[in-house]
Amino acid sequence: MTKAVLPSEFSEYTHKLLGDSLWERYLNAFDEIPPVSIRLNPYKSPAAITQDDDGGNSPLHLIAADEPGCTPIPWCNNAYYLDKRPNFTLDPLLHAGAYYVQEASSMFLDEVLRQAMPTGGDTGGGMFLDLCAAPGGKSSLIRAAIPDDMVLFSNEPDKRRANILMENMQKQGHPNVIVTNNYPRDYKKAGLMFDAILTDVPCSGEGMFRKDEATIGEWSPQNVMKCQELQRSIVADIWDCLKTGGLLIYSTCTFNLREDEENVRWIMEELGADIVPIATKEEWNICGSLLKGWDAPVYRFIPGTTKGEGLFMAVLRKSSPTPSSKGSNSIEKARKFLRILSDGNPQPTIKGKSTIPAHAEAMLTTLPKDKYPTAELSLDDALHYLHHEAITLPPDVPRGFVIVTYKSLPLGFVKNIGNRANNLYPQEWRIRNM
Repeated sequence: MTKAVLPSEFSEYTHKLLGDSLWERYLNAFDEIPPVSIRLNPYKSPAAITQDDDGGNSPLHLIAADEPGCTPIPWCNNAYYLDKRPNFTLDPLLHAGAYYVQEASSMFLDEVLRQAMPTGGDTGGGMFLDLCAAPGGKSSLIRAAIPDDMVLFSNEPDKRRANILMENMQKQGHPNVIVTNNYPRDYKKAGLMFDAILTDVPCSGEGMFRKDEATIGEWSPQNVMKCQELQRSIVADIWDCLKTGGLLIYSTCTFNLREDEENVRWIMEELGADIVPIATKEEWNICGSLLKGWDAPVYRFIPGTTKGEGLFMAVLRKSSPTPSSKGSNSIEKARKFLRILSDGNPQPTIKGKSTIPAHAEAMLTTLPKDKYPTAELSLDDALHYLHHEAITLPPDVPRGFVIVTYKSLPLGFVKNIGNRANNLYPQEWRIRNM
């Protein structure tokens, strides 16, 4: 990619917005290879990390023993930059949910949650909604950062993307996750009230130009204006579902003021919210507000200045009660309004006289260890299993439903019939190429 492919209207506006120094560093970033980063799943990764000869734990062994090294990401726990990009698809531990490949800037959400997150709601551990969650990076981060007894609703309005979200969240294995396929208005009808809501809203994608050239061709000033209108409607539609005093985390992967600072100011003035400051370190090189005369604490990541792609984030606390709200925390009552794709209580499939356990059950970190027999697979057999091929288990493995594992982490079910094991891995999740 060259600097010349950027739209002239974008370049003129953004150069003026960022100033000469930030703009030059941003342009130079197009000549760099975008950083590769992962975040470990704390509910699974300790069992997958092998030890060095000196006894230290290294997350690189989570991916491949011959990887050269990694560097911690300073604003996120259990997260690392990698020196090079492995073939993640061929690592069974990725499919086991031991880690998630996630863009580093977006992991700033972890710092936000550790500083600003309420400790719990008025019923149990409270509830958190990730409203625009696919493919699942921020949802999986939220699940690792919030209290165990807090329920996470992970939602995606687009059905195809919602299925991808469901796959990724099931692999994480935490029981207190409900994946839904709904619009904000459906949540308003359902009456659920949340302690915190993340609105990682659809945007013009300026911050992803370096990583995804397709976003450049989709950019236009008209699309920026449409995105601003859509973003405001999304926040307004979900606002009644946020408890008074609850957190709204607003984020985009774009740079312009219309989708960023102007929208945050609109939320504060029109809906009733106070902005929440997040302490950061100077060496992180995070940029603050670029709106003249408005210096509220907001956080902008710019490629070439921060080590990652473009991100904007602001944290707001709801200050004005919503008089019309009649919400509750009754998940059962809300089910009739929500399209729920999966939850922490996976149900088996009945086929004739056979009862086939749900794949999601095998992935749960809370599954009793003695409920099903297990069989450890080699790397080759694990890849054959993930390719949805039949495999053969050792003769001492009991017949019937068996959970196959790789480095002690579950990959899914097989039905062992002796001379072979029928593969029950979801067909739509299988590895296409090996």
